[in-house]
Amino acid sequence: MQLSIVIPLYNEAESLPELHDWIVRVMDSNRFSYELLFIDDGSKDASWQTIVALRDHNPAVKGLRFQRNYGKSAALQVGFEAAKGSVVITMDADLQDAPDEIPELYRMITEEDLDVVSGWKKVRHDPLSKTIPTKLYNWAARRITGIYLHDFNCGLKAYKSEVVKSIELYGDMHRYIPALAKYAGFQKIGEKIVVHRARQYGVTKFGLNRFLNGPLDLMTVAFMGKFGKKPMHFFGAIGGFMFLLGFILFAYMGIDKLFIHPIAERLSSRTEFYVALVVMIIGVQFFTAGFIAELIGRNSSTRNHYLISSRLGE
Repeated sequence: MQLSIVIPLYNEAESLPELHDWIVRVMDSNRFSYELLFIDDGSKDASWQTIVALRDHNPAVKGLRFQRNYGKSAALQVGFEAAKGSVVITMDADLQDAPDEIPELYRMITEEDLDVVSGWKKVRHDPLSKTIPTKLYNWAARRITGIYLHDFNCGLKAYKSEVVKSIELYGDMHRYIPALAKYAGFQKIGEKIVVHRARQYGVTKFGLNRFLNGPLDLMTVAFMGKFGKKPMHFFGAIGGFMFLLGFILFAYMGIDKLFIHPIAERLSSRTEFYVALVVMIIGVQFFTAGFIAELIGRNSSTRNHYLISSRLGE
């Protein structure tokens, strides 16, 4: 199978028939073999009934329904697990992503041998309250991850199958799939300008909480990618530096008291004494946090889970 199209959705019953028909036209005109995976994230409207009706007319339609709303990352994760195509396309269900982009995304994956192709909504049909924070967020994501994409959060993306089978999404990590792919060893990440259409039905499902959760998730992804299997390298370095800094300050005050100003005020009455003490205590705490993280990591089922791209001799 050439394509798996994974579409997470929440209360999008009105747009689903039009989106389905549009995708089918594109698939048929390009003679793609495909499956269409609708992931209903606990919708409260008639979305699931609509998916069932579409399945009755098109065997390529498949559906998964959550008992309650878990979020877009969870929907994409189960969609990735179920996908069988050699190339996986993700897109939103609100008709703001155009299925006409799919053939070129597929070509970039198969002919240019890219691992990930991310859409870039260069011209957006969103209010300033959404576009300005998005620009700031994308700037921060580029600086932290080292992946120079203009639009990390664009729902329209294409992946090689092995990419989506090698990563795990939770929380709100769907915004950082390119970064997760990079940390998993998939370095060939491209970008394509895509059309951003105005929403035709319903209302946006994203609230203000994403402006808080987004940066926190970004720090989590960056930390886990660099130090997920070696947390002591992070906590130990900080703890060791702080302890050494406090110890040097203590040593300086001790030498000063013993040999330079022996009749000066007591060490315990000096501000530097408490600064050095606090710095050393914090250093020990960081070091301890590193040891605890290493102990937890050693009991993890994925401690020695490494991605193997090729095998020879079996």
